[in-house]
Amino acid sequence: QVQLVESGGRLVQAGGSLRLSCAASRRTFSSVTMGWFRQAPGKEREFVARITWGLSNTYYTDSVKGRFTISRDNAKNEVYLQMNSLKPEDTAVYYCAGLGSGSNPVNWRYWGQGTQVTVSS
Repeated sequence: QVQLVESGGRLVQAGGSLRLSCAASRRTFSSVTMGWFRQAPGKEREFVARITWGLSNTYYTDSVKGRFTISRDNAKNEVYLQMNSLKPEDTAVYYCAGLGSGSNPVNWRYWGQGTQVTVSS
């Protein structure tokens, strides 16, 4: 059983920063694409960022480009999402995802339980 465990979510003021972490239970996750999604109340889950294995190519949704950075530490089997210049519209539950492709959540196999990020204005 593969487990993804997120941490780092909390209440932060607009303009602030947060770093989310995702720990994977299997070392094999160092060789798969990992991603972050988010879901705000009443909205569908949406793609935020993903990072490939190997070359660690990164992809972002337009609304977070220049503010968020996804990275990975394969030695620790962890993935991170550094979030800067946070806005109230970034408020959501953030989910770590593994073994997938593209921006559609249905194409991702493994999910964490989510961590709440709340940005106050």
